[in-house]
Amino acid sequence: MHNLLKGKRGIIFGALDSKSIAWKVAERAHEEGATFVLTNAPVALRLGTISELAEKTGSQVVPADATSMMDLENLIDKSVEILGGKIDFVLHSIGMSVNVRRGNHYTNQDYNFTKTGFDVSALSFHRVMSMLYKKDVMNEWGSIVALSYMAAQRVFPDYNDMADNKAYLESVARSFGYFFGRDKKVRANTISQSPTPTTAGSGVKGFDGFIAYAEKMSPLGNATALECADYTISMFSDLTRKVTLQNLFHDGGFSNMGVSTAIMEDFMEDLQQKEEVVIEKPIMKDKK
Repeated sequence: MHNLLKGKRGIIFGALDSKSIAWKVAERAHEEGATFVLTNAPVALRLGTISELAEKTGSQVVPADATSMMDLENLIDKSVEILGGKIDFVLHSIGMSVNVRRGNHYTNQDYNFTKTGFDVSALSFHRVMSMLYKKDVMNEWGSIVALSYMAAQRVFPDYNDMADNKAYLESVARSFGYFFGRDKKVRANTISQSPTPTTAGSGVKGFDGFIAYAEKMSPLGNATALECADYTISMFSDLTRKVTLQNLFHDGGFSNMGVSTAIMEDFMEDLQQKEEVVIEKPIMKDKK
């Protein structure tokens, strides 16, 4: 490894299990010399296996509900105490939709569920940044990164209200990122990652189809969770000090594609098969 994060301290939100991008980021950050605190909501800590990650990386786990300012303040205070100084990097990798879990179509949402999903997935990012900003715990040239998805900007029908949440998330990185940059010399960005087979993503209807389609559409293919972790590490490092307020596409080129040869070949093959079925179908004549 390259010691890209040697001596740096951080907080990583959202490592649920070994499929999580946040889990991969933690492993890579450890390999690159960083120390950090792991955190997730208490219910997620019970469901996941974060204790294994903590042991592997020599980290401590501090439970925190990212919708609670009291929990976030406690998390930040304890992190500074545990790590022995100000923070250099923060990863926000939190997302959930109750509407998706309950099978509610985008056109027929339960708005109480919508509010809950927005609070957890999107508004939590503003809360995290607000608490970091107010308590002045980020070192100069620190880096804050949140994970997003292309559905924030393009229509993916079954991504449901998570698309709206990600759009808000990206806006917060720009808007709050301006003040963080101006006042604290801290950068804030979102990474728009390829569809990735995580435990959270698996709840989205047709997600396997998303993955297969993106793989054929992208000239470099889908970016894996580990590759996303590598990119995130570069954003935490000093090599990207002047990159801020950006939504950074890490998707093998998908975001700039119109159509690919592979997709067209599949379409034409399907069309040809349908035409053959029509031709082979016997024509029934009326009997007189």
